[in-house]
Amino acid sequence: MTMHTHSHTHSHIGDLTTQTTKRLTLSLILTAAFVIIEVTAGIFGNSLALLTDAAHNFTDVIALGLSWYALRIALKPAHAGKTFGYHRVGILVALVNSTTLILIAFGIFFEAYHRFITPPEVDSTLLIGVGAVAFIINLVTALMVKEGSEHDLNMRSAFLHLMGDVVSTLGAVIAGIIIAFTNWNWLDPFVSVLIGAFILYNAWGILRQTIHILLESTPENINMDSMVTDLCNVNGVLGVHDLHVWSISENLRMLSAHVVINNISIGEGVTIQHNINELLAHHYNIQHATLQMECEDCDKGLLYCEIREHQHV
Repeated sequence: MTMHTHSHTHSHIGDLTTQTTKRLTLSLILTAAFVIIEVTAGIFGNSLALLTDAAHNFTDVIALGLSWYALRIALKPAHAGKTFGYHRVGILVALVNSTTLILIAFGIFFEAYHRFITPPEVDSTLLIGVGAVAFIINLVTALMVKEGSEHDLNMRSAFLHLMGDVVSTLGAVIAGIIIAFTNWNWLDPFVSVLIGAFILYNAWGILRQTIHILLESTPENINMDSMVTDLCNVNGVLGVHDLHVWSISENLRMLSAHVVINNISIGEGVTIQHNINELLAHHYNIQHATLQMECEDCDKGLLYCEIREHQHV
């Protein structure tokens, strides 16, 4: 006897996606427009910090565009060819965004190395002026994308792209002010290195999470031993085996398990299944579970204890 449960909230999700898409579109337009301004200023001002920020802004345009696309396509219904729908598109976009951030960081380190050896003259006035405007624009666009980024890896990757710009432009302004008073032109590549380190740190966190999900690993905040104990404490449950927990996206968790019960009627089994679903939804945020009910005489050769024996492999 196999039973399923799934919470349908497509209408609410669709409304949230529409609002998020509008904010992403506006952020995309503002960011793209400013890239042109910043590249021009960086070339004329001979500032690596500004050019670094412009390069990061350009990847933001790509990141925002990909995030926008992922949000739209994720709403497409599941079909015979993709029974889980398109939820993983957002994870793939997060993977692309985090990878580009890492490549950008190493590119910054490479260019900064050459500028440390022979620091060029920097137009501090242009650096301060353009950097200040860039800081305001980047901060506004970042705040537009922030809502919902706490629970969506795709949106968080786009938000980190934008926050990287906020930090980098602030660093460029500070460097420009100090250079104006000291002529320490080496501060320009030094700030770029700090920006690159910040970008690399945050990008690695996103990349690690995307790989974790794509490998269908157990969600990090779920303790499998505690889950098995909780499931076995449900009235009527004698044991659990063939237990699998994974994520389709950061917010969509799946579970499948064989649940051992007494040889009872289907109606009584439904009650047990309902109680298990309530437990999973409220304690583990799992809204989609596939439960196969088995009588206690069924084979228990694949009990969860065997998984625990190999959990360090």
